[in-house]
Amino acid sequence: MKIIGLIVAILVGALLVYAAADFPAWSDPASPASTYLSPHFIEKTMEETSVPNIVTAVLADYRGFDTMFETTVIFSAGMAVFLLLRTFRREEPEARHYRHVLTGVTLRVKEGGELPPSDDFERIDSLWTPHDLIIKTVCRLLIPFIQLFALYVIAHGHHSPGGGFQGGVILGASIILLAISQDLRTAVKRMAEKLDALLCSVGVLIYAGTGALCLLLGLNFLDYSALASVLHVDSIMARSHGILIVEIGVGIAVMCTMIWIYNNVSSGGKYNQGL
Repeated sequence: MKIIGLIVAILVGALLVYAAADFPAWSDPASPASTYLSPHFIEKTMEETSVPNIVTAVLADYRGFDTMFETTVIFSAGMAVFLLLRTFRREEPEARHYRHVLTGVTLRVKEGGELPPSDDFERIDSLWTPHDLIIKTVCRLLIPFIQLFALYVIAHGHHSPGGGFQGGVILGASIILLAISQDLRTAVKRMAEKLDALLCSVGVLIYAGTGALCLLLGLNFLDYSALASVLHVDSIMARSHGILIVEIGVGIAVMCTMIWIYNNVSSGGKYNQGL
């Protein structure tokens, strides 16, 4: 079976290499992309979409259908990791370990023993190691600024470098940083698993729902100019606002998928202490 798979991979690779010979040369000014598409995007983007960032206009407007499916692929990746790794059967150990919040003293409670007050002790794993105070404090101070910058990247992505993918990654990284500097339970308290999964779906729904709304308003799927009557702006500005709406959806989906994947991979699907 491995030999058959290897033969298929070699044949497909050879076919792709053979087909690549028909591609135009790098930076060929006579290629179709250079003679029609690129000049149109460069000359008409601002006029047609009121978006200075050509890259964002191409991704979210001219090529919006493709980007929607890219967002769906990201969501599917998070779903696949969840289905493969998540375990719902809780295997409680013979003894539970707790740490006093103020003094740091650890306590081991055997099965059936009396549990300590939850306000004074927090649940830890048997292999728990003390947090580094400097790393813990610095990360708690940096995370709000990281998240604020991420929101700026999403909101300003159609005017400067950035967008939903970049901002979503930064937002997701801020929660992952909290999980690494503290522990996974602390991060899950800030972003619960159910909320994470719900928002991940909502992000994709915002993108697809915007396209569906354009259809209901009488124009093509993801033709944001249809939103002019809803947003009370002209058709060109409606395309700019439509790009921002779908970028927000992308940012939410990317952020939650990153968190979803990290939580399951770092804890083996058990959602315990994590890394």
